[in-house]
Amino acid sequence: MKCRPNMYKVKEIKLADQGLRQLEWAEMHMQTLMKIRERLSKEKPLAGIKISAVLHVTKETGVLVRTLHHAGAEVYLAGSNPLSTQDDVAAALASEGINVFAWKGENEKEYYENIETVAKVSPNIIMDDGGDLHALVHEKYYSTNIIGGTEETTTGVVRLKAMEEAGVLKYPVIAVNNAFTKYLFDNRFGTGQSAIDGILRATNIMIAGKIVVISGYGWVGRGIASRMRGMGARVIVTEVSPVRALEALMDGFEVMPIDKAAEIGDIFVTATGNINVIDMNNIIKMKDGAILANAGHFNVEIDVEGLKKESKQMRNIRPFTDEYLLPNGKRVYLLAEGRLVNLAAAEGHPSEVMDMSFANQALSVEYMIRNKDLKKAVYNVPEEIDNEVASLKLSVMGIKIDEMTKQQKEYSKQWKYGT
Repeated sequence: MKCRPNMYKVKEIKLADQGLRQLEWAEMHMQTLMKIRERLSKEKPLAGIKISAVLHVTKETGVLVRTLHHAGAEVYLAGSNPLSTQDDVAAALASEGINVFAWKGENEKEYYENIETVAKVSPNIIMDDGGDLHALVHEKYYSTNIIGGTEETTTGVVRLKAMEEAGVLKYPVIAVNNAFTKYLFDNRFGTGQSAIDGILRATNIMIAGKIVVISGYGWVGRGIASRMRGMGARVIVTEVSPVRALEALMDGFEVMPIDKAAEIGDIFVTATGNINVIDMNNIIKMKDGAILANAGHFNVEIDVEGLKKESKQMRNIRPFTDEYLLPNGKRVYLLAEGRLVNLAAAEGHPSEVMDMSFANQALSVEYMIRNKDLKKAVYNVPEEIDNEVASLKLSVMGIKIDEMTKQQKEYSKQWKYGT
């Protein structure tokens, strides 16, 4: 482990050249963010701004961090999951002067120590993925230097809204997750593809003909269910929301309680953001050979601790695939230790979809710097930013769309015309 105090702590700095090639590849596929970087590099709106970020340290995150750096910011970066860091990318960013504290395979103590390292540098902007950094800053490291923050995920936004409602939120936060150009694409298309990628890399199984159980039919669950069906799976959805359950049913999926689905599923994927969605009462009913994967932010959706405690034996079969021998003699296979399967066992979302998510991040940070009088609340991404990201994305894809005529604009604002 190479370490230079107060600068970086990565697995191996010699991986930097490989990481730089990864960043080059990602930048080629993230032209929206590159267009934004071009402008920010000239204007330097983040000059003198210190940013502390806890994000998945992937090549796509690297493109965002480079963009913030080009805009003038001093960036401190830690990983938002112990298994999601791409070590070559972390090394590449460290070699370019970014303060990186992340490596793949951190234990729990190291994970929180790295977050603490970036929390205590007295930042102006907090960028988070999951809410751990926001929570730690509020508990131990808040300072009046903080202008505001952003949050990337559904899980983190839920935590921040709870803080706002409890009256303890100490600075404004923009919920990047709530942008249309984030959740409609990143959560649905990004996770829909990358979660299956992680499952396939960990197992190399055939999807066609399998019964796949998706717990949760939010945007992430919708994406995974849709793509699993596209690969020939028979998909069952479990839900606690009657509205989402009805939607899943009318989208053509079977809907039933997890206790019943547990008996017939071949592959189980959790996507709820809640705890013990699949517990030992469910697991003990599963088929011999059932596969368990999680696509939610934290490793709490599957009862991993219960599985470890009650199993007669555990052995690693393949990278990111652990076999648990249950008391009844059946075997179940847990992928990526119950952590985010798309980032732990694969590379996360494709660059093209993270292009929009991180364009929202960069523009939201700039918005915070230009609007320092925001109240202590959780805000949605401003509509003009959402539209700018969508327009830029269409432009770099070579797609043109219609514009309303003057007559149509006037008609859309009037109330007198009827049938």
